[in-house]
Amino acid sequence: MVNFAVAFLFLAITNAAVSPVSLNSDISLIIHNDLTENESSLSDSGILVLDPRTWQEATESCVRLGATLWRSEPGPEIIQSGLKYLLHLGRYSSGQRFWVSPKYQKPSSLNTNGQIEVSSAEERLPVLCTQTAPYSNSTFQDTSAQFRDRVSFRFLGIRYASQPERWRYSQVYEGGNESTSALDYGPSCVQGTTGSEDCLFLNIWTPYIPHPLRTRKKKLKPVMLWIHGGAFTGGTSSDPTFDGGNLASRGDVVVVAINYRLGTFGFLALNDGETNGNYGLADQITALKWVRQNIKAFGGDPDRITIVGQSAGAGSVRALLASPKARNMIAGAIMQSNLGGLAYGTTYSKYYTISQQMEVVGNAILKETNCTEAASPVGCLRELPTASISNLADSARYLVVDGIYLQTAELGLTRSSSTAHVPLMIGTMRDDGAAMIGYPLEKETLRSFLNDTGLPDSISASRLFPIPSTSNATLDIFNTSSRIATDGMFRCIDAATAHAGLKNRIFPDIFYYEFNRSYQMPDWSPNAPVCDAPITEEMKHGDPSQEYFKCHSGELFYVFGSFRRQGLPFRDAFDLPFAQYVLDSWASFARNATPTPDSRFLKARGYNNTAYQIDTYGPWKSFGDNGQMQVLQWPSEMTGLADLEQCRELELPLDYYV
Repeated sequence: MVNFAVAFLFLAITNAAVSPVSLNSDISLIIHNDLTENESSLSDSGILVLDPRTWQEATESCVRLGATLWRSEPGPEIIQSGLKYLLHLGRYSSGQRFWVSPKYQKPSSLNTNGQIEVSSAEERLPVLCTQTAPYSNSTFQDTSAQFRDRVSFRFLGIRYASQPERWRYSQVYEGGNESTSALDYGPSCVQGTTGSEDCLFLNIWTPYIPHPLRTRKKKLKPVMLWIHGGAFTGGTSSDPTFDGGNLASRGDVVVVAINYRLGTFGFLALNDGETNGNYGLADQITALKWVRQNIKAFGGDPDRITIVGQSAGAGSVRALLASPKARNMIAGAIMQSNLGGLAYGTTYSKYYTISQQMEVVGNAILKETNCTEAASPVGCLRELPTASISNLADSARYLVVDGIYLQTAELGLTRSSSTAHVPLMIGTMRDDGAAMIGYPLEKETLRSFLNDTGLPDSISASRLFPIPSTSNATLDIFNTSSRIATDGMFRCIDAATAHAGLKNRIFPDIFYYEFNRSYQMPDWSPNAPVCDAPITEEMKHGDPSQEYFKCHSGELFYVFGSFRRQGLPFRDAFDLPFAQYVLDSWASFARNATPTPDSRFLKARGYNNTAYQIDTYGPWKSFGDNGQMQVLQWPSEMTGLADLEQCRELELPLDYYV
């Protein structure tokens, strides 16, 4: 089988006159990334590291990269953490010398202790080149330094599957005649009036590109494969919130973000024995296969792929853990704000049969398109324009038991043979449900509002969900309703998942969390401004120390460290160290199957804020028999599970799956 990714790198990058092959070297990009980007005093700490060669070859290699040999101004100390990290990785021994810019106009080398000396031009030493490519952001992507920005190598819009016929399963792309620049995102999948049916593309961010003929497994990086949310009807891997550059750079991982078919195009199932649904889920598995086959070319270890998703992406992770088709391709899993339990959340963790989906939405789609009486309903649907499907009043967004990709109605948490046996991180926002309900009308009662939302109105008089008594009656009702929604659609089902996963030994290790600090996405803030930190005279961007709802999606900027890339301010002195700690924890889970980073790693990289959190407040402990969770705030702390009595009241007790 032709390795498409290697062929792609040979052709696309070699045409730009630089590649691991043309340079006869691995290429590593190391920078002390504190997530403040241009505002950082360490923004010029980036280096490109090449394999040993003579002085003349070193000089020419840096020029071919659009760089120069590293210059010692303002001083070697700015790259000291990078050199320490190379030692930590075991790539070099203490005292190793590297070619750098000439001192006294003579060939010069820098050792790992920061000392510069004149050296013989014929020595073969590894090379340090400058890394001054510009930072990219949500609107700016400089392509002059091809395939990299300041913090990582970037390969965008790589095809992992050709466009399949509607409601056919995708196949791994093996290469073809079309050219790909990998400098721009591929189209998003159809959603409403935007997107394309030819959308099965992925993006890769990596700190390391190996020489394909000398790849050593111990140098490959763990892979974090990101699956976006959006209710299975929206979202895209090109969302700048999910830009993987900072996560790849600071976390020393390879980040992959994928598109998958959405809505009716991705999840329609008909009871015709042919249209069996789960096409979007199958796309995710096709992407996993592509990554397994090709990620070595981008510095990733195909045997260490952690799947990560939020909201519907977390629902996808849950389904992939259950799918026999994905089981042997996953090394770890992170579920952020997985839905389940009651009301709107139910179908993200419990799957319809095909007949049930027909009753819920399939028949309505056929009726609306006049395809009910067609000899082949799916053939009738295939003849319709894209917009005629995407703009229907009804959308098929449900995972189903199709017998191939999903064989059971929910994730098997009683028998280890039915679920991928991998480490799991799972958790929620403190007020996840506040974004899943509307806002009460004036003079509306709690009972009527719960009824309208699909939540059980029978608990409206419960002592466990009391209504606050303030001067704002509608906010009081919303406060209680959001708590019921959070417990009923997120917290209880996820805690029960962790509990059963531990008790029945489904997962070898489990880490549970709850975010008590959030930063809501400006372009998605339901029921605004309840999800935003209150603005005060002193805190123009919001005061996170005050009380506010920590809503769905409020963790994403922290996980990806994408504040500055989005042009967002840090609201107080704690947003930055907290973002560093969260990103470091997520990346650590991918590297070592634990969210507590190794202390030697933190010291080598100079990640002092995260080291302080762990040294002062302790490591992130496993879920354990007593159900411990990490409350993510600054500083963070381990506590017991909350609201267990409320979960019993909602008939979603901790032993729900046991």
